[in-house]
Amino acid sequence: MIEVTGLKKFYGEKGRTITAVDGLSFRIRPGTVFGLLGPNGAGKTTTIRVMTTLGNPSGGACSIAGFDVTRDPASIKERIGVVPQENNLDRELSAYENLLVYGLLHRVAGLREKISEVLSVVELHESRERVVQDFSGGMKRRLLLARALLTDPEVLFLDEPTIGLDPQIRRHFWDVIRKIGMDGRTVVMTTHYIEEAEALCDMVGIMSKGKMVALDTVQGLKRLVGEYVVDTITEDGRLEQHMCSDRREADRVASGLQGRLTIRRSSLEDVFVKLTGARI
Repeated sequence: MIEVTGLKKFYGEKGRTITAVDGLSFRIRPGTVFGLLGPNGAGKTTTIRVMTTLGNPSGGACSIAGFDVTRDPASIKERIGVVPQENNLDRELSAYENLLVYGLLHRVAGLREKISEVLSVVELHESRERVVQDFSGGMKRRLLLARALLTDPEVLFLDEPTIGLDPQIRRHFWDVIRKIGMDGRTVVMTTHYIEEAEALCDMVGIMSKGKMVALDTVQGLKRLVGEYVVDTITEDGRLEQHMCSDRREADRVASGLQGRLTIRRSSLEDVFVKLTGARI
């Protein structure tokens, strides 16, 4: 179980205080694929840094498997794997050598067999002898994921795991994450790709300006604001959207409108815009 209670994080900059995270509270049950969704600057990465013991909270608390991030960071590090935003692989080593060095540093038992296993999971086994500098962006992201899995963590943290990847490679990466989630491992990820959160996550927390605006399953979030949308193009060319709880209400609303209109099921993007007043 992951528990975050009243989490706050402040930064001082040029004589003023910046609030990056402002009173977050949530729980993540074991085996959940949990997503923090929000634009750049929402506080997602700062939250992950605190949860992974890379930054101390300014207030509140966070615990993983009963261990507090500030009082027992070593016990937490033993239980987590992290895929950071930045590529910090050794570009002059092969994929296999990168994992070998990491595994030796972390005293991974049965290391050679484990390397073979994680390379197969991320579909890089055939490329294990290639040097990282020759890898594509997607291959590097998958190797970072393999490295995070090497210690067999209880919780896997992914910070913007597909940022900068083209759509086809991104979807390939999604398939790998789905496979990991199906094994029952807890996955905590940040993303500003709405379709990524919708495709992968059991639970989604929507963040805006350091606060948790809403937290539920994707379907629960849609029910929160309305499962149907009536899109209308007005006479002066403006797009108006009407959120409706069900199809019957959507039909009723549409019958009273003029101009071109469509009725469709709501998306997670509709939810985000409705709750935050902004688009990612």
